[in-house]
Order: sequence, then structure tokens, then C-alpha cells
Amino acid sequence: MLFLEVSLIAFLLQGNYVGGLEDLTRPFGLSALIVGLDILLKALYLFGFGIPLFIDSSEHSHHMKWSLWAIHRLVLTAIYGLILFMYHSKWRERLPARPAFYKYIVIMFILNALSLFASALTGHGTGFGYWLYSTTIVCYHAFYLPLLYVTFLADFFQEEDLHLESVYYSEMKDAGFFDDDWD
Repeated sequence: MLFLEVSLIAFLLQGNYVGGLEDLTRPFGLSALIVGLDILLKALYLFGFGIPLFIDSSEHSHHMKWSLWAIHRLVLTAIYGLILFMYHSKWRERLPARPAFYKYIVIMFILNALSLFASALTGHGTGFGYWLYSTTIVCYHAFYLPLLYVTFLADFFQEEDLHLESVYYSEMKDAGFFDDDWD
């Protein structure tokens, strides 16, 4: 999911300057590098230091584990916050002109900020932080792909199909296919 998220942001930040295959492969290379570093850091924590990153228990709070998740979410929140700041600065023209991109950035900023807050609370041993972090992670994994569809793809797929359906219907009506229905 992180690969998809980083690729999408990197691709969309190119704006209207996307031209060829090289411009499409550059975001994927950047995403592979970032995700590779993320996997390396998590493997170091997991196998090098023996910190159970992916085992959640409210009984035993691992401060190193929650500090890693807090740093992870802090970086993502800072990136989305920086993009939000760019909308209100002189660099606005570098961003995509679609309002859907801004809505996507706002939603992801709020979700990552909540997750950052929750991981900080859980690192201090708060039970509510554990619940909030689990809820934000479930919401992220359950709603990220539908968010991408609604934000970027729904107009592309539905608009043309709906228009073509209206054209087909009007042509069939003009040809007299529905005259028997009215009798």
C-alpha cells in the first residue's frame, strides 16, 4: 500500500509535465527506493533488535516499536502537510489542478495525523491510543482503494459509459424500438 501511495503522490506531483515512458517510470523507481528503505528499517527493527512490530498487545507496550510507528506516521503526515501548504503558497501551479487531488491530500493528512497521535498515545501506554491506532489502520486498509477509485477513477469510468448509454437509448428511441411499449 505504501508503494501505491508514494507512486501516486510522485506521479501527481509531476503535474502536466508528464510526457513519455521515462516520466512514468521515475515515480516507480522513487517508490521502490522508499519502500525498500522502509522494509530494510522494519527488518532491522524486527530481526536485529527483536522488536515485535506487527504483534499488537495492549498488555506489553514496546516504546521502540511505537516510536518507529510514530516516526513513520510523522514522515507521512509531514509530506501531506507540506503538499497542503503548497496549495496556499506560490508553488501552487506545480500541483495538479484537480480539486479531487486536494480532497485526497486532506483526507490522507487527517488519517495520518490521527494515526500519529494514536501511536504517540500508545507509546505512552494509553489504552485509548491502542484502540485509535487499530481503528485508523483498519480504516486505512479498508478505505484506501475505494478512496482512490472515488477520487480519481469514478469520473473517468462512469461519465463516458453514462453518456454512451444515453446516446444508445436515444438512438433506439428514434428508431422506434420502444413504440410497442406505449401501446
